[in-house]
Amino acid sequence: MDRRRALKLLAGGAAAVPVLARADGAAATVPPAAGAARRATRFPVSDHSDGERFFNVVPDSDRSFGQVLRWMTSRDKQPWPDRVENTPYPAPAKVGPDKVTATFIGHATFLVQVGGVAFLTDPVYSERASPVGFAGPRRVRDPGQPLSALPKVDVLLVSHNHYDHLDLDTLEQVKALWDPAVVTGLGNGALLGQAGLSRITELDWWQSVGVGGATVTYTPAQHFSARGIFDRNKALWGGFMIQAGGATVYFAGDTGYCPHFREVAQRFPRLDLALLPIGAYEPRWFMRVAHMNPEDAVQAHLDLNPGRSIGKHFGTFRDLTDEAMDAPLRDLATARAAKGLAEDSFTTLDFGQTLEIAVGG
Repeated sequence: MDRRRALKLLAGGAAAVPVLARADGAAATVPPAAGAARRATRFPVSDHSDGERFFNVVPDSDRSFGQVLRWMTSRDKQPWPDRVENTPYPAPAKVGPDKVTATFIGHATFLVQVGGVAFLTDPVYSERASPVGFAGPRRVRDPGQPLSALPKVDVLLVSHNHYDHLDLDTLEQVKALWDPAVVTGLGNGALLGQAGLSRITELDWWQSVGVGGATVTYTPAQHFSARGIFDRNKALWGGFMIQAGGATVYFAGDTGYCPHFREVAQRFPRLDLALLPIGAYEPRWFMRVAHMNPEDAVQAHLDLNPGRSIGKHFGTFRDLTDEAMDAPLRDLATARAAKGLAEDSFTTLDFGQTLEIAVGG
């Protein structure tokens, strides 16, 4: 890819302006930033924000624009098939408050039902994860379940603003079908509002909100945000902890391996299910700070000690990163065996497959 095309693909998308609201649509209360009397800031000043932009707390965990261009102009992409057909699975049924189910739709999109509340995570149904329809990472597998086949979605969770996680065309469909409450990170609200969504709660790391009968906590991640070349890190990234009906489910956002996992485990010592990214990790010199490989994901699983982990963020979009399509599954099996873990302790689901999760006492 030449430098001009790389710049074109990186462009597109305006910076998000914070829209803070509770799930019921009322104004949210945000603590004043340090030094607010001297100057107003868009966000609270913290160990991960200067009030205008966000950053990772681990040193040397960011990549420069020059490094982005270096990768994009010297990629060693492994071959992927043009298309892979999905095995048909029954549409997921609405389940009661005594059950926990996870349906893998593809990439980072899951339908998770916990305590009788249905959550949809990072839904992307478009053909490309890109600001343009003619270039960028292209889907090789259809979503495992159509949106129309899903039970009523109560809560939409959007972890961050990258195109493979926040797709406005899909969000417009979600709005038309269910108009769910939305939980996301600071700075993403205005962008979500472009899809017509209105019941939006923005959270900082470790903030929680009660929504739909569940408690959702926004958890730290080591990553970054951008929709174009001028809005880098102007919106926050993270993951979600869902607590409902006596069960706890963790959806890790895109992240490199970092100390956050141990902190999550300290704050939430009993996890029934962890959904962990295992793909988009090559080349390691560039990707390791932002995306775990399966070896990292297995270590995160050990840090978290959930009842079960399920892998995500793999096998969907061609050209997203450089590893082969099946590499995450092969590498997960190798990493799991190296740590002596049982096969069913950390698995993946087929596209469209639903699994009921046993909830521990």
